[in-house]
Amino acid sequence: MNNEVLDRFRKLKVWQRGDERAPHKPLLLLLAFGRYVDGADRLIPYAEFDRPLQELLELFGPPRKSYHSEYPFWRLQNDGVWDLENADAVEKRHGQTDAKKSELIRHGVAGGLTAELFEAINQDRTLIKQIATELLEKSFPDSLHQDILESVGLLDAIEFTQRRKRDPKFRELVLQAYEYRCAICGLDLRMGGRELGLEAAHIKWHQAHGPDTVENGLSLCSLHHKLFDRGAIGLTDEHILLVSESVHGTEGMANWLLTHHGHAIRKPQRPDYLPSSSFVGWHRKEVFRSPPRSVLV
Repeated sequence: MNNEVLDRFRKLKVWQRGDERAPHKPLLLLLAFGRYVDGADRLIPYAEFDRPLQELLELFGPPRKSYHSEYPFWRLQNDGVWDLENADAVEKRHGQTDAKKSELIRHGVAGGLTAELFEAINQDRTLIKQIATELLEKSFPDSLHQDILESVGLLDAIEFTQRRKRDPKFRELVLQAYEYRCAICGLDLRMGGRELGLEAAHIKWHQAHGPDTVENGLSLCSLHHKLFDRGAIGLTDEHILLVSESVHGTEGMANWLLTHHGHAIRKPQRPDYLPSSSFVGWHRKEVFRSPPRSVLV
């Protein structure tokens, strides 16, 4: 039975256009699981999903001018895992099958897992962990999993363990290419002959079919890796570091970010190890939170 339930979520239809990210349905489902763990009823009014889902999309989705929480809420019913209530009289968008946000709120439309799936996760709460883990692994890099679980209210309910990297050879090749130093701040701490706090970051994520090649990697300290995956920092095609205008702070902001803004990252040992412009361009379009700060000369 559990495998049948998992298969239903593995077959989610995710909107695709080229390499654009579309984590809307996974984020909605994770948010719903968080509500269920907190004791919510099976069907939850759209109005209660609207703002929290928009915030999740702003934090962890691709950078866009606007975010539409109504799209995944409405479209998820076509995947056989989601029910809607009070949806019959909802007016659709002109020329589309999607519902208007105002209509979902006006008619008090509620949504949630089908009765069968809701019963299954209540009978076996380990299913929530299994489904949540697979949704995260399919849509987000490891560095963001803990933050997302915390944001949807699942961190306390799910014992979080950082999954091992997919390919240890990738890590070793990337760190060696950058001489075991962070490409941004130069961190090269060691203890007992082993580097500390240094990670191999994918520029174009695995989840977007980015390859395990050196030109798709950066040697980064754990802090700059997290900031890179969150879109707080990015790169130009000339490998100049950009800091997003959306990042603010006092303590550490100047030393860890602003001092590197507008400067080239450290070059790897060989020119053919340099980050590929196609992967950097994908990150800038799908992850980096534009616009960048101005560069003061």
